Amino acid sequence: MDPISERLRARHPQRIDLSLERMRTLCAALGDPQHRLPPVIHVAGTNGKGSTVAFIRAIAEAAGLRVHAYTSPHLVRFHERIRIAGRLIEDEALNAILDRVEAAIDAGGSEATVFESTTAAAFLAMSETPADLAIVEVGLGGVLDATNVIERPLLSVITPVDLDHAEFLGTSLRGVAVEKAGILKAGARGLIARQAEAAMAAIEIAAEAVRAPLTVMGVDFDAWAERGGLAFQDQNRFLDLPAPALSGPHQIANAGLAVAVALELDLPEDAIANGLRTARWPARMQRLTAGPYGEAARAAEAELWLDGGHNPHAGRALAEALMQRQARVPRPLALIVGMLANKDAGGFFEALKETGAAAFTVPFDGAAAEPEALAAVARGHGLGATACPSATDALERALRLGAGRVVICGSLYLAGEVLGASRETWPD
Repeated sequence: MDPISERLRARHPQRIDLSLERMRTLCAALGDPQHRLPPVIHVAGTNGKGSTVAFIRAIAEAAGLRVHAYTSPHLVRFHERIRIAGRLIEDEALNAILDRVEAAIDAGGSEATVFESTTAAAFLAMSETPADLAIVEVGLGGVLDATNVIERPLLSVITPVDLDHAEFLGTSLRGVAVEKAGILKAGARGLIARQAEAAMAAIEIAAEAVRAPLTVMGVDFDAWAERGGLAFQDQNRFLDLPAPALSGPHQIANAGLAVAVALELDLPEDAIANGLRTARWPARMQRLTAGPYGEAARAAEAELWLDGGHNPHAGRALAEALMQRQARVPRPLALIVGMLANKDAGGFFEALKETGAAAFTVPFDGAAAEPEALAAVARGHGLGATACPSATDALERALRLGAGRVVICGSLYLAGEVLGASRETWPD
């Protein structure tokens, strides 16, 4: 664990407690930095939030804008969550900001969760450095997420909504969509990814209630893969753009949503094209060639990929990406899977069963599912599965058995352990 994470865990409650009162009190004690940010793009959704933020940021920076960004979770080091004018915040600066946040908490005789404290720290840091734009990703849900103290965003963006975090958001797709739609604000346009019918109906009702105009993918604009690139169409124009740098057919939709945001910001087409080419977002179908895992795969002449998707919707996106790649260049396929114990492992494996992959289940540091139990779930959904003591052992076994394409997947925590194994692969 990096020093900032250790500091936060030692100082603040680890629980998730969805509420805005503590956050409002803390921000008020800090001078309400959330009201002193540059124009904010607020991003919610179940899947694709981080990738969409990465595309928006890359496009805006290609247009010459100075951009702040707040995302979660981190993979290796906590400071990955906060970018100030395009650069990851330095640990020294983050520690100084956290000192001020904790002093405000102590002075008020209250407490704040880790996410509330770090969100306040991000807002404080972003409010004190000039920039043209701030992109803020919701942590969990929307209505009561700590980031939702932002009252006047420039734009609200909702990526695809699906079931996840059932213990907090419930098991109704409509109910989850209501939570996500809580970021919609009066007068701020909402840009909405393509949604299931129940989710879209809930978003439309929420938008009407607060008088937020909507621009919806599949209705007002669309994007699709064409001739090796990305085609974008709205009511006023057609753009022939390069393929997004992030791998997988699902990234076409994420990139298309980001293009709609960019056009709403009146950014030029050349910046949009350059941003799509240069966007980076680790652990989302990321090809690994460096570090001990990458080197082991390269020595065996195998491909190694890393993906942090951890719910059925992400499993379907991963399966589509793999099937597309397998159709082009077939190789024996293996999945190295670790998941949190509270995730829908059955739904994840069900989405991947048609790939015909061999599964190797592994633990990781934290509340991970037991590998034997996870392997049993995988076998129950038609995948051959073997429990292994570690990702390193699983990779060795997969390569020894002749796998030519290996994907480490199922959790961002597992992805963080893999990337953290070598300084070469730390996200920057």
